[in-house]
Amino acid sequence: MAIDPSKKVRWLLLALLTALADQLTKWWMLHSFRPGEVRPVTSFFNLVLTFNEGAAFSFLSDAGGWQRWFFVGLTLVVAVALVVWLWRLRPGEGVTALGLSLVLGGALGNLVDRLRLGRVTDFLDFHWQQWHWPAFNLADSAITVGVLLLLLGSRRGEAR
Repeated sequence: MAIDPSKKVRWLLLALLTALADQLTKWWMLHSFRPGEVRPVTSFFNLVLTFNEGAAFSFLSDAGGWQRWFFVGLTLVVAVALVVWLWRLRPGEGVTALGLSLVLGGALGNLVDRLRLGRVTDFLDFHWQQWHWPAFNLADSAITVGVLLLLLGSRRGEAR
């Protein structure tokens, strides 16, 4: 027995809300900061406007431009696969559905950046003394939490 379609639509709405929240935070950063500007928030966290033309940890960021369309295409393929996976879930697979929704929303948030700007806007900068984790954004956070939930769902036997 599959999940009621109206419940599946709720998961898709969560993905869209995640992408919208990501875009709103990026819009605020783009209109409130200059590139490279750092504003300390705590002793271990700054807001800093930076851009990434590659993928995680700036993978392929200096590849010459072709990577933009590669990542757009890859994201579209992955997004379709995530929607199909979400649609095929059964009742009782809520952790997996939540994980898929967050990954999808994060992927869509970064996709909008790639289409509009040709690069992804990052601004969350965690650090310890002089060591800085690569800057990231709300979409990246949603993807990370979503993957952790997918692993948890798999461990619980949800994903078949």
